[in-house]
Amino acid sequence: MSALDDEILSLLRFAAENAVMPRWRNLAEGEIEEKAKGDFVTVVDKEVEQFLAEALTRLAPGVEVVGEEAVHADPTIADRLSGACWIIDPIDGTGNFARGDGRFGIMIALADGGEAIAGWIYDPQRDRLCRARRGEGAYINSERITARASDQTPPTLAAMTGFMAAGQRALFEREIAPHYALVAAPGCAAEQYPLTTLGTHDIAIYERTLPWDHAAGCLFLNEAGGRCARQDGSPYRVDTQRKGMIGAATPALWDAFVERLDQSGYVPGSDS
Repeated sequence: MSALDDEILSLLRFAAENAVMPRWRNLAEGEIEEKAKGDFVTVVDKEVEQFLAEALTRLAPGVEVVGEEAVHADPTIADRLSGACWIIDPIDGTGNFARGDGRFGIMIALADGGEAIAGWIYDPQRDRLCRARRGEGAYINSERITARASDQTPPTLAAMTGFMAAGQRALFEREIAPHYALVAAPGCAAEQYPLTTLGTHDIAIYERTLPWDHAAGCLFLNEAGGRCARQDGSPYRVDTQRKGMIGAATPALWDAFVERLDQSGYVPGSDS
């Protein structure tokens, strides 16, 4: 790993060992808040984001920091996404974490000009670091990995239908879902992207594509040789509010799935 990878891993491990894991399944009732219906934040999210923001600022003083909780408190911070910035998801899968579910992780991405150039996804329970740098491949810890599909027919599909509008979801369930083997999405992008890359899930379709959830994972999947892009084939950018993205273990799976979406009339962000 590079010196930067080593530094990031040290920060992630410190946050996990000193803030995340001691509070997992050990949160008091008053330490969990609901920002919006079904969207939770805990004291741990806030502590980890503050720690990482300060540490990353010391590491690269000229690079802005965009954290999920900071943007919730002050939406103008999202304006920094078009320049050089760190993007932090202090606990991805907060709802799982708050319930005592094990599917959560910490995500950091480095972006510039609206595009992710490096990303790190850390699983504190496995001490597993999924990492990627643009043009340099994808790695799990020190092992370079290649995305692979499952051997299932039909292919497996994880669909985040809860974020679809009612009409859009009905169209998806009628025209798309019957052609695939549906699998339960983990409710955590830090888990979903490795599942897609490592052959457990063949395809994942997202409606909500916030930068802290997707910058690191989309880069990781693409660098592993899978494909992650908007339905129209354009690359994911962290500085837009567009909806909809598809990640697939292979470009062929991505192409076939998107062709079916297009033929059905499925449009991201619509209520058709």
